[in-house]
Amino acid sequence: MEDRHVSLPSFNQLFGLSDPVNRAYFAVFDGHGGVDAARYAAVHVHTNAARQPELPTDPEGALREAFRRTDQMFLRKAKRERLQSGTTGVCALIAGATLHVAWLGDSQVILVQQGQVVKLMEPHRPERQDEKARIEALGGFVSHMDCWRVNGTLAVSRAIGDVFQKPYVSGEADAASRALTGSEDYLLLACDGFFDVVPHQEVVGLVQSHLTRQQGSGLRVAEELVAAARERGSHDNITVMVVFLRDPQELLEGGNQGEGDPQAEGRRQDLPSSLPEPETQAPPRS
Repeated sequence: MEDRHVSLPSFNQLFGLSDPVNRAYFAVFDGHGGVDAARYAAVHVHTNAARQPELPTDPEGALREAFRRTDQMFLRKAKRERLQSGTTGVCALIAGATLHVAWLGDSQVILVQQGQVVKLMEPHRPERQDEKARIEALGGFVSHMDCWRVNGTLAVSRAIGDVFQKPYVSGEADAASRALTGSEDYLLLACDGFFDVVPHQEVVGLVQSHLTRQQGSGLRVAEELVAAARERGSHDNITVMVVFLRDPQELLEGGNQGEGDPQAEGRRQDLPSSLPEPETQAPPRS
């Protein structure tokens, strides 16, 4: 099992941040070639983000820099200790009424809002035209060997680590932000072991079915999503994290707080400090 995940609903308290913006941080790291890179990223990405002076004013930039620094730090460790592992990663930082996401590789985060999937990001895969062009401009190549791979090896084009595939496998993360209105249902973060067999649009039905059977309880929903991926034939490591942004009971009852609801907006401002622990499940490889 080479995946790792991180849940920090009380980000400010952990790092002694005293500004008035509440923050919560969640991440999934999907390791390959060993667990070292994923374990290292799970410790250092959020720590490096907290240390960035621009975190309050430019969270996207702080997250990108956190990924870049973590990659550089791990590469030094990998050279010293002769480690060959790497890891994809995706993180979500909720800062007040804004959601910030950053990612490397093909782990993904989606947002569900009033029962609809909102796409937040585009995974880094070698077959993406811009990624292919970047790799070839550096002197590398992309070939198809059961799937598209960088230099005939890795199936992702960006990652922390992979010392022998740098610079073709980039350590530069992408980031994006989105304002939250109070009408959001939940975030789902997962690695490719889940998303390769469960399309985005099917997530909503699976979660809603779980809430119906459990009478509005979100407990064990991630475990059920992992089981669904296994039943569909995934033999990869599978990690799923569900972060409810509204009470699951409210989702079951079909209640929707729209953008114009001042009560919803008030709740959104206080969201990070009141988030429940997310549901996570990451069973070992089959």
